[in-house]
Amino acid sequence: IVLLFYGLQFLKGMAMFSDNNIYYIHFNDVSGLGVSSPIYSDGYQVGVVKNVKYDYTHKTPTMVEVGLDKKMIVPKGSEAVIESDMLGNVRVSMLLGDPNGGTLEPGSVIEGHVDGGTLSSVAAMLPAVEKMLPKLDSIMSSLNMLLADPAIPATLHNIENLTASLNNNSRQLERMIRDDIPRLTGKLNEIGDNFATISGNLKQIDYAATMNKVDETLANVQQITAKLERQDNTVGLLLNDPSLYNNLNQTAINAANLLNDLQNHPKRYVHFSVFGKKDKAEKP
Repeated sequence: IVLLFYGLQFLKGMAMFSDNNIYYIHFNDVSGLGVSSPIYSDGYQVGVVKNVKYDYTHKTPTMVEVGLDKKMIVPKGSEAVIESDMLGNVRVSMLLGDPNGGTLEPGSVIEGHVDGGTLSSVAAMLPAVEKMLPKLDSIMSSLNMLLADPAIPATLHNIENLTASLNNNSRQLERMIRDDIPRLTGKLNEIGDNFATISGNLKQIDYAATMNKVDETLANVQQITAKLERQDNTVGLLLNDPSLYNNLNQTAINAANLLNDLQNHPKRYVHFSVFGKKDKAEKP
């Protein structure tokens, strides 16, 4: 009987001859936690549950007695969390506090709570999912109507054509960047060199001498203009004496009259005979 008892304890994960430190954890809900359930810290098993004391009067939380390895140091502020996986396996994970804040002596009480895990999260999401189902149905109906619209294939075809056009424009732009822009850059460089040459030539121009020549030319023009306005020279008389214009005008009129008279009466001015001039003394 003794061997059977200790064999069962060994199979439950309880050490037979080890002297562990005893701590107590308060839980409002043990969520299926039982004797020999493992206790982990940072994923490593550091102890087991030795006893569960349930208060049937519901006046105090459930007291869980745990045995932790003697090498295990429990800082103050540590917590114990009951966790369960998808298969229903339950264990206790220790969330250790700040090691610089002191340690809990064996026999101390550790605060505990329950982490529902994945199933708890899914259960909490169910009400929200139920509210979303009508909206999802409406969205699916709208999506089906949209996909059934004959304009969708035409739109997709237009998008395909637009994509092809963009690809073509991209190739043309790439070709322009590869071929045309270097030529343009070369021409701009050539123009820049020409401007530099012109600028160098402009620097060599004697602007002072050029302006002096311009001033002399303007002075000569002013002198000529002044002489043209005076009547003490031939050109001034020609431009300013109205009698010359009148005489020329009268001469032109007389010449025109002479030509008219010559055309109308040519015999007044020209006398000739084929057989010679007859003697006025002879009479027929």
